[in-house]
Amino acid sequence: MNRWLMSALACLVIAPAWGQGRSAALANDMPEVEKIRFCERVRDQALLALYSRDQGRPMRLIAEDGSAGARISNHITRRIYQEPQINSPSQAHAFGRATCIEMMGVKTPPE
Repeated sequence: MNRWLMSALACLVIAPAWGQGRSAALANDMPEVEKIRFCERVRDQALLALYSRDQGRPMRLIAEDGSAGARISNHITRRIYQEPQINSPSQAHAFGRATCIEMMGVKTPPE
């Protein structure tokens, strides 16, 4: 019984370490279409960050879990809060899209 319990606890402790090693490779293994769809969702995140900043709300960041999505979204949110020249929804969309495409390494950006 003790061995079974120790084995189960060891698996629970080691499992997050296995997942972190694969998250960086996931961005490289992701097909271009999925990268483009992800960047469309990040554009929405950029727009929400702009509205929150304009209304004086504090910056809302996503919990960093080692994934590319959280890292890119947080980077875009921080930059929108830091740069007052991004002051319209179209600028926030363009900035979010361009930054995401650059960070994800999309080879053929959509029109």
